[in-house]
Amino acid sequence: MSMALKQVFNKDKTFRPKRKFEQGTQRFDLHKKAQASLNAGLDLKQAVLLPHGEGLSDWVAVHAVDFFNRVNLIYGTISESCTDESCPVMSGGPKYEYRWQDEHKYKKPTALPAPKYMSLLMDWIEMQINNEVIFPTNVGTPFPKNFMQVAKKILSRLFRVFVHVYIHHFDRVLQMGAEAHVNTCYKHFYYFVKEFNLIDHKELEPLVSSALQEDRRAVRSPGRGLRPADHMLLLEGRSLLVFVPTVP
Repeated sequence: MSMALKQVFNKDKTFRPKRKFEQGTQRFDLHKKAQASLNAGLDLKQAVLLPHGEGLSDWVAVHAVDFFNRVNLIYGTISESCTDESCPVMSGGPKYEYRWQDEHKYKKPTALPAPKYMSLLMDWIEMQINNEVIFPTNVGTPFPKNFMQVAKKILSRLFRVFVHVYIHHFDRVLQMGAEAHVNTCYKHFYYFVKEFNLIDHKELEPLVSSALQEDRRAVRSPGRGLRPADHMLLLEGRSLLVFVPTVP
């Protein structure tokens, strides 16, 4: 995790304990390599590229754990403002509702308050990344055939946390002065999943729709101030540029 992100967010408010890589393992070395690229200020599009000679599954595993840690920190910091009353349904705006389903208690898609959904989600992801069969830590132990399928599900669900935070709690992020850091974390995540085709484009639609709606409002009312949804979608100083591109 970057020093800038650590300085903005309170690490004691991490929603779930941080998952660490065991020192001396290949996964630990890859993690350090990825962090060194970020700390050196390397362009994010370049930072996500698979290093020469490294395996894709290892690279995805390292980033899945890193993103789990980062999203935990971001959500943990704003979680006090995400309650059953403020967020009675886990959603990404009025048109997008996320329902929970698992193999245990919720065998059918079930609408839940956002805090409950987040708790179940983080528990589920933590269970996957701590499973030595799915995320092997010993050098030479192969990844299972369904690893990419599991990784894609983890990353798709983590993206939903970004969506919820951006659309429903970005005012809190702005109050903390943390928008630049959250945006950097999101862009890193976005470039990574796009580089390796790890999230279906349909999952990206909530932020696309939000951006387009705000763009149209800005055109109609050019004198109004930026709302949080606008601010998050600014990129490289270009006003109201939709960061998540639409399909041509």
